[in-house]
Amino acid sequence: MQIQQAAAAHGLEPKELCDQNCQTFKDLAQKANVEYDHFIRTTNSEHRDAVQYFWEMLSHRGYVYAGKHEGWYSVSDETFYPSNAVHATLDPATGRKIMVGTWARLQGRKEVEWASETNYHFRLSAFRDRLLNFYLENPNFIRPKRYMDNIIQSVSSDLPDLSISRPIQRLTWGIRVPGDETQTIYVWLDALVNYLTYAGYPFTPGRESQTPWPADVHVVGKDILRFHGVYWPAFLMALDLPLPRQILCHAHWTIGREKMSKSTGNVVNPTYAIARFGVDPLRFYLAHDGGLSNDADYENAFVTERYKKTLQWTLGNLASRLVRSKKWNVRRSIEWSVEGNLLGPSKADQKHQELLEGIPDVTKSWMNELNPRKALESVISTIHETNKYFQDSSPWSLAEESDKNAPNERSRVIYSIAESLRITGILLQPFMPEKAGRLLDMLGVARTPEKRNFEAATFGADKDYGVPLVELKKGIEGTLFPPLLTEV
Repeated sequence: MQIQQAAAAHGLEPKELCDQNCQTFKDLAQKANVEYDHFIRTTNSEHRDAVQYFWEMLSHRGYVYAGKHEGWYSVSDETFYPSNAVHATLDPATGRKIMVGTWARLQGRKEVEWASETNYHFRLSAFRDRLLNFYLENPNFIRPKRYMDNIIQSVSSDLPDLSISRPIQRLTWGIRVPGDETQTIYVWLDALVNYLTYAGYPFTPGRESQTPWPADVHVVGKDILRFHGVYWPAFLMALDLPLPRQILCHAHWTIGREKMSKSTGNVVNPTYAIARFGVDPLRFYLAHDGGLSNDADYENAFVTERYKKTLQWTLGNLASRLVRSKKWNVRRSIEWSVEGNLLGPSKADQKHQELLEGIPDVTKSWMNELNPRKALESVISTIHETNKYFQDSSPWSLAEESDKNAPNERSRVIYSIAESLRITGILLQPFMPEKAGRLLDMLGVARTPEKRNFEAATFGADKDYGVPLVELKKGIEGTLFPPLLTEV
């Protein structure tokens, strides 16, 4: 209904509006350096067939029935709220009394309207105990834990049957109910089946194990957690289909501590943000400062500060000081380390090497915990420690042995710093693919999978780098993170 109303407001048919928005998101994905296997649309014919088959199977098993439904309906959420899940408040813009959904407190103000209609229902209540048992047996099904707790509390308190269609007089945009042209299938039944559509549903009997379903992880925003954490598992249980193995739920970005909303005009345009800060710095900021459990506040000033302090002054400066200095030779330091000619390490050297030996496992552990922010923080912490090690060791002031082939303390420090940048550069690739690739090019790390994959992020794993693969230009042009073109 939300799409239908928005299309009418623009004088368009719903599909015309969706076509426009579809291309907008495809363009944004390309600009954000985001790749995908399938860009899924619910208007595709194979999806329509899959949804109608899914409906028929639910009906065949006795989980669908017709009946009157009434309650408080949220157009923005496209769902009904029971009376105990709404409350009255005043609209600050108009001063009029409105009803809003209590469930939406985590997502911001969502106005609801009273609706009464005849439609089809799914026997969701029949799955209450089964869902609760599943949550109990799979306590990490939804991460972070606070969202799992919210879902359990909600299902434990009440789980009424779910309206899964809308009268065509009210909703024309969507897939028709099989055998009843007067009803349109509920968008959140329609949309969820999309996960199965591109896994090959309906599955060929006996070959289900050869499909990519179930998903390892669903990544969803907290505003649609109920659909993925309650409705979707129940639908799948009804047809004895495997459930997704895990759901990663994330919080929202706010601006001025207020939820972004098109109606209030406070939505950040990601295309403009990419143009202003660059795609990799923006990706870094969103991953480093974004919230899973709690909302994070977006401000251009925050992005600028993170860029300058963490990327430009810390990582970028460290890389430049290492590879552009005329006081040492990175490749020679690596060769001497490989030949075992370096002097015994000091306590500071040992401590730094132990840090580098441990960071891959720390990062991997956080990623396995579905916490990319902590993973990224651990990498950045390593870079900060390397900067301190660099400053404390002062390789520029260490005396060089007269015999250039002799081991020297300076080479040991340079090798350790080079290894830090190589390892952290590899670990930063998922977050900043272009900048991390540029860093590895500056270090001379070969552009092959075996030299840049996770297994290569091990101290001493690469003995062949040290000669830059790119020209190390002078001045700002040669820096990894140049000054921003615009200031806040």
